Amino acid sequence: MIRTSKSISRWMGVASLSFVLALPAYLALVYAAVFPAAVQAQVVKGLPDFTELVELVGPSVVNIRTLEKAKANAQGGAGSDDEMQELFRKFFGIPMPNAPRQNPRPNRPQPSEEPAQPKGVGSGFVLSSDGYIMTNAHVVEGADEVLVTLTDKREFKARIVGADKRTDVAVVKIQATGLPAIKVGDVSRLKVGEWVMAIGSPFGLENSVTAGIVSAKQRDTGDYLPFIQTDVAINPGNSGGPLINMRGEVVGINSQIYSRSGGFMGISFAIPMDEAIRVSDQLRQNGHVTRGRIGVQIGDVTKEVAESIGLGSAQGAFVRGIESGSPADKAGLEPGDIITRFDGKPIEKATDLPRLVGNTKPGTRSNLVVFRRGVSKELVVTIAELEPVKTSKAVQPAAEPKSVGTAQSMGLVVADLTDVQKKELKLKGGVRIESVAEASARSGLREGDVILSIANIEITQLRDFELAMNKIDKTKPFSVLFRRSDVAQYALIRPSR
Repeated sequence: MIRTSKSISRWMGVASLSFVLALPAYLALVYAAVFPAAVQAQVVKGLPDFTELVELVGPSVVNIRTLEKAKANAQGGAGSDDEMQELFRKFFGIPMPNAPRQNPRPNRPQPSEEPAQPKGVGSGFVLSSDGYIMTNAHVVEGADEVLVTLTDKREFKARIVGADKRTDVAVVKIQATGLPAIKVGDVSRLKVGEWVMAIGSPFGLENSVTAGIVSAKQRDTGDYLPFIQTDVAINPGNSGGPLINMRGEVVGINSQIYSRSGGFMGISFAIPMDEAIRVSDQLRQNGHVTRGRIGVQIGDVTKEVAESIGLGSAQGAFVRGIESGSPADKAGLEPGDIITRFDGKPIEKATDLPRLVGNTKPGTRSNLVVFRRGVSKELVVTIAELEPVKTSKAVQPAAEPKSVGTAQSMGLVVADLTDVQKKELKLKGGVRIESVAEASARSGLREGDVILSIANIEITQLRDFELAMNKIDKTKPFSVLFRRSDVAQYALIRPSR
């Protein structure tokens, strides 16, 4: 059958029209196949609407101002507050909230003490209807007076119930009842990518709302807190305000930002609410926080060290030093041990240990699992109360050694420890490095270091060292556990080829 050009054009037109009509259905099939249902739902719904959340949670958020008594300076009281006033006048056309400008009076004598002056501005939220309010410890630190302003403009003088610097959590109390308490959320349900909202007083601008998503969880920036990282805009004055999920529950306290400029750069950190509640409960009961301790210095376990000693994966807390007479010392822990479990809970990284120990009541008998020279071992430790770390005695110069051994291919010359050295170092044994070169020097070992084990073989005297060096495969890297001053460390010696 022969088609004319006119019939062909007509046919192509019909075909093109059919394709155009069928295209939406085709794209819908592709969209359904490529994107999961959750993503489709978000696209259909569009961006979240925070208006109902603000109406629900807003009344529970408070503004906190702190005052301090200060002496007048030589300029009659002018200072950083004046600079901030000028900044607000230039960029906002308004005076700095709650910080009236102090004008010097040069022709009148100035008193040595002035009335309490504005110190800082922060945020907080109602923890209970009878007037307990949660904020950051750094918001109220050093304050002579704390003033709390509610959203209905009522202002109260607050009493500081307690503040914990380690977690940056504080609780203050105002004389009021029937307050709208905020609802506490379950942090374990919080997911990366989830929408969250913050309400606070950045730069004193009360009841400012910002929003973003959870960027990461369990972000380690301190010994006792795994922070929630978000991209919610947080600025000075937001500190102590709530981080709220889409169910209207507070899941964190906005506390810190990462910044090179002093302003918001897209990375904010919030204290998880489960940690904050634990601290606030103790502050309300006792006015301070009691934490457990076992008396160890710890570090991370590197992948290379884990592989070289047979641990497998890089996990646990490496015991670098032990305080004399501490619970860890009495329990039989040794420098070089790797703590892998505490009371049945795995220690994935070193910072997990102080968090778990700190949350344990002093006097509790807890189980430890340690990895020592290739074998796991269970110990029982009695938790003590956290106190300032004692200063360990420095290692004294070594006395004349009794005997000397060498490992020439490794560049090591070692000697037995004298009785005096063992007593000073609080060690049962080991060998002291007299000189170091070649592969051993490249590994980081130094003269004066005390070798405690080689390739998981315990070294108590020179004979152990010689037997270990004869036993190991010197063509492959091997681990050396050693003491430097009062700290245990691992080195990995890589023989030259």
